[in-house]
Amino acid sequence: MAAAVLSIVRVLIVGIKIIADNRKARHDFSVIDTYEAGLELWGSEVKSLRDGQCNLKDSYISFRNNEAFLQSAHIAIYNPSSYNNHEPERLRKLLLHRHELDRLSAQMREKGYSLIPLKLYFKKGKVKLEIALAKGKTKGDKRQSIKSKDAKRQLDQAKRRSR
Repeated sequence: MAAAVLSIVRVLIVGIKIIADNRKARHDFSVIDTYEAGLELWGSEVKSLRDGQCNLKDSYISFRNNEAFLQSAHIAIYNPSSYNNHEPERLRKLLLHRHELDRLSAQMREKGYSLIPLKLYFKKGKVKLEIALAKGKTKGDKRQSIKSKDAKRQLDQAKRRSR
């Protein structure tokens, strides 16, 4: 109930409605920097996104001909669209400024970073994608982050009990 109220307040105040969230990405990668990008979509894809039919689980961003593309993001077929439908996992072009594209492609080549999608959301009626420049975590890094989250949770619980 509280989460639904919070999401309604977020839509009314900020104008942001989250469609899909890639929670596993923060577990598998350490995020260095985040960017907001637009997406080049077809009409049936936008209708499907309004229904919340999207999965970013195994998706990633690649470069082809100095353009960034979202790959392996599954946007379900919109059934009422009949013959004007789209392929669920087609390449989708990201809309970024040229200097952002140049910076991201250079960092991916030189430093071995990855570009991963974090969130897909509506902002002022437009579909936006939050992407992250990230470095993959090792098994030890994942264990360390789980330990630190547990310690923080225990501290918060102790603070609440002491009040």
